[in-house]
Amino acid sequence: MPPLNGALDKIAASEGAIMEIRRSFLEFFAGKNHAIAPSSPLVPSDPTLLFTNAGMVQFKPVFTGELPPPKPPRAATSQVCIRAGGKHNDLENVGYTARHHTMFEMLGNFSFGDYFKKEAISYAWEFLTKSLDLPKERLYISIHESDDDAEAIWLGYVSKERIKRFGDKDNFWQMGETGPCGPCSEIYYDQGAERFGSSEDYFGGEGDRFLEVWNLVFMQYNRDEKGVLHPLPKPSIDTGMGLERITAVKEGVFSNYDSSLFSPLLSEISRITKKPYDPQSGFSHRVIADHLRSVAFLLAQGVNFDNEGRGYVLRRILRRAVRHGYLLGMRGPFLYRLSATLAEQMKESYPYLLERQGNVSDQIKAEETRFFAALVSGMKLFEMELANSSAIFSGESAFKLYDTYGFPLDLTQDMLRAHNIRLDTEGFDRAMKRQKEAAKAAWKGSGDKNAQGDFGALIEEFGLNSFVGYDTLETEACLSALMDQNYRKTERLEAGEIGFALLDKTPFYATSGGQIGDCGVLKIGDRVAAAVMQTDKYFGLNISKIAAKEPIEAGVLVWAEVAKHRRLLTERHHSAAHLLHSALVEALGEGAAQAGSEVSGERLRFDFTYPKALSKEQLDEVENRVNEMIFAAIDSAVEELPIEEAKKRGAKALFSEKYGDIVRVVSFGGESVEFCGGTHVKNTSHIGAFAIVKESGVSAGVRRIEAVASLAALNYFKEMRNSYDQAVGTLKTKDISSAIAKLIYENKKLQKEGTKSQSAQEVSIVEIGGVKLAVDTILSGSPKETVDDLKNRFDRVGAIVFCVSGGKVSAAAGTKNTPFDADRWLSSTLNAFGGKSGGRGDFASGGAIAPESVEEAKELALKFAKEAIERQGS
Repeated sequence: MPPLNGALDKIAASEGAIMEIRRSFLEFFAGKNHAIAPSSPLVPSDPTLLFTNAGMVQFKPVFTGELPPPKPPRAATSQVCIRAGGKHNDLENVGYTARHHTMFEMLGNFSFGDYFKKEAISYAWEFLTKSLDLPKERLYISIHESDDDAEAIWLGYVSKERIKRFGDKDNFWQMGETGPCGPCSEIYYDQGAERFGSSEDYFGGEGDRFLEVWNLVFMQYNRDEKGVLHPLPKPSIDTGMGLERITAVKEGVFSNYDSSLFSPLLSEISRITKKPYDPQSGFSHRVIADHLRSVAFLLAQGVNFDNEGRGYVLRRILRRAVRHGYLLGMRGPFLYRLSATLAEQMKESYPYLLERQGNVSDQIKAEETRFFAALVSGMKLFEMELANSSAIFSGESAFKLYDTYGFPLDLTQDMLRAHNIRLDTEGFDRAMKRQKEAAKAAWKGSGDKNAQGDFGALIEEFGLNSFVGYDTLETEACLSALMDQNYRKTERLEAGEIGFALLDKTPFYATSGGQIGDCGVLKIGDRVAAAVMQTDKYFGLNISKIAAKEPIEAGVLVWAEVAKHRRLLTERHHSAAHLLHSALVEALGEGAAQAGSEVSGERLRFDFTYPKALSKEQLDEVENRVNEMIFAAIDSAVEELPIEEAKKRGAKALFSEKYGDIVRVVSFGGESVEFCGGTHVKNTSHIGAFAIVKESGVSAGVRRIEAVASLAALNYFKEMRNSYDQAVGTLKTKDISSAIAKLIYENKKLQKEGTKSQSAQEVSIVEIGGVKLAVDTILSGSPKETVDDLKNRFDRVGAIVFCVSGGKVSAAAGTKNTPFDADRWLSSTLNAFGGKSGGRGDFASGGAIAPESVEEAKELALKFAKEAIERQGS
């Protein structure tokens, strides 16, 4: 929904002011011979990081020496960062402070062994005092207690009383326990004594008067395993200045949320919720505004809602925002309506937000809808348990909120914060352990493979190797270098050893863009010297994993051959994936955007954004359309174009992929045009045929199609025919649909009769306080039907019925006019034995406990019910 009531004017004004600061910064450093690097993806190629959390992340391999310095050896960026998980996590402070954010932009300039302290300090001072025109008298400096050099340089700009020395905790930076590190110097801005008057509002105190605006890291040491600092041969510079913070300073406001960066969002939140924003008490407004930015950027960059890894952090952020909307009176999806305001506000700097705003809005709405369905019931449980809590909130109840209602643990802790009540985290952990659902932090990185090894040395000695596999599947090449299994350079591999090979030119495609890497052989003369097992990209190098068949040395000439049959089948699936994408957009609209893919010689998998499952008719339409394009025998065309021209032609791109200024565009007539570095068929007819095997959901708003093409499609059709022939033989008729329908009808009829018989059976019943309690086990049939039968027979009844079948336990609970609800009754019973359940106040179902635990569970259930009835009586 577009913003109303003049908000567009506010958005235009705010983006103009912000763009001016961002543009001034980048232009300033471009004028100092810095290369301007684009903001790298929020999903970094570094597998040790959940998200890109600082401007230096994309340059980390250069700082660690894994890659040689770029040319020129200095750069500047405005980097979008996320700090909402892992070591760098600001989530719990967002909304309650003036400065914390889950998403922010970091302005930074970097030197890779080029300039050092003198220039870094000079550039920072010039930009702040001249480009931004900040008053010099308001700037104060902190340095490391040992850094005489930095102080001497700063004395050329400020007086000695405006410089303070601090220890390692405040003014020493390190990447990890070992590796590059060094002292840092921070620039503070005095916000004025008139606003701040606490005893800590002095320079160096804990107050907010002196605000840090820029951190200059002087990377001059390498720390070894013993903690000893060794001077780096080429000291470097890494700086960071938050755009949100410097914007607030420049605009003269005392909170980032009062700046033009957030005012359009806060205005729209107030309009939607009908609750005006109050800077003193509006933490819910601030949480929603901040979290929307993170959610929208992550979704627009291809991260999807999930139950683990990055997708789970994304889900946590959204659910925290939804809960604060609930506090503002919202009882249905609302966050998705804000995405248009954000996209409009930031479209000049991040046009992909506007391009993907429809998809982002749909995914947010779908996830909000799911959470709101559980939120009301979850809040009821929370408030019930809160009423029974004095100083500590039950860990079991927190786990129930997490497991049944989808409340992340930190969301429950955030809710308790307002009541000054502590959570029993040990109880939560025990419940989590019993259920064997400990949180996982598994995620897949994007981009090149990341491994510790001698890649920088290879790049420095040989440069990037060339891929010739678009035009040929075999070529003579020089085996430039060998590496062992630990990615360390070696001159020789013995027969039977596994290692890695760098060819000066290679026909082997490296895994990327969803396409698997090539296999094949390396020959010396007529002999197979090594089998190529897989090919991947490491820091831009195409490197093949090999198994040596005989002793092989670096520097020799080899004949490199790709496994032709495997490559051709992979190409057919890759081209089919492009046609599938086109067919999906045609059938479902532009909202069906690619969210990931994987293609091999056996199958293809294609993920796309769409809010609901596809109908059979839609799947048939898509499948037919792909086959129509195959049978139309459309020639493929490959062009290398400037990226902006490719976009103007409508070429589709995947955000998670890395694209340069010149991009490779693969098209099939006017039917499909995409950015793609992969290999493809020359004509669609080479694909042969296409069949959709499965359609399923990946996460909220993301669907997945699995399909086969070419020889795999032929085998699929053969399997279907064999299954059909077997069914005809078994059913003794070719009209198998009617025969199956008849069997289903007769089976249901028998099941119904058996269930009625079982439901009517007598179960053990006791009466307490006028309530009939039935907690028993049935031998067969449906626990639900038995519970329903009991509820129909009695006016006041509580029943839990277990059934053990095939070594598994199922259970159902029902209540009618009792002082306890079925959902909580069953969950407290099953959770104690590692089971799980879900439902509502009058009915719930579950299971997943061991059969030998049923008798104990029955005792616990009776105890729970009796105590509830007795409490009501007292």
